[in-house]
Amino acid sequence: MSEGQYGILVVEDDFRIADIHRAFIEQSEGFYVVGMARNGSEAKAIMAEHGPSIQLVLLDAYLPDVEGLELLWAIRRDYVHVDIVMVTAAREVDTISEALRGGVFDYLIKPIEAARMTQMLTRFQREREALANRDEMNQDELDHVLARLHPGEALRQKTNVLPKGIDRLTLRRVIEALDEAPDALTAMQMARTMGASRSTARRYLEFLVAEQSVSAELGYGDVGRPERRYRLLGGAHAWLETL
Repeated sequence: MSEGQYGILVVEDDFRIADIHRAFIEQSEGFYVVGMARNGSEAKAIMAEHGPSIQLVLLDAYLPDVEGLELLWAIRRDYVHVDIVMVTAAREVDTISEALRGGVFDYLIKPIEAARMTQMLTRFQREREALANRDEMNQDELDHVLARLHPGEALRQKTNVLPKGIDRLTLRRVIEALDEAPDALTAMQMARTMGASRSTARRYLEFLVAEQSVSAELGYGDVGRPERRYRLLGGAHAWLETL
């Protein structure tokens, strides 16, 4: 794993869905795809070869050679450093309950919206970074990492103490630019509007995606490559009242 990068294994037998996952991950800053597995045997082989480089597994419950939940328990037993997210069409309560007992980081039901996938990846990154190089935490710090505050209290605390690299005035400019835009904006378009670098614009946009104030969707640019486009959600206006 390169510094600041989290490796992901995609376990999905439908190559079309797997390719969508790959494209989305490749567009998500801080993540990269270590491998793609179409069944349990391939997943186990990739884990055996690249286990230390994998921090997150996206796992389907329906695989041709093994039950996804069986593979979940095997990964949980043999690779304790890995988090698992179920990405599946399985809606049965029994399946969901067992996955939760197995300690899944999240459970995403297909079809998955881009904003929901982004929320999961951002939360994963935030929790990993918050726990890195820490010997202990108090209850308030832990609750903040796990995002278990009541919504109203959470918003007040977020605006009182914004993350490092997020400035109040700049955040307001980003929200206002999205509000005034006739359509969704790319990070590059936002950068031009802000008069800042693309990486700076993307940092603010991804922060708002994580706060469920902006949606992110994959579109295609002039050269046919997928790119993330950002659109303001209704809840973002609450931020303007507090900034």
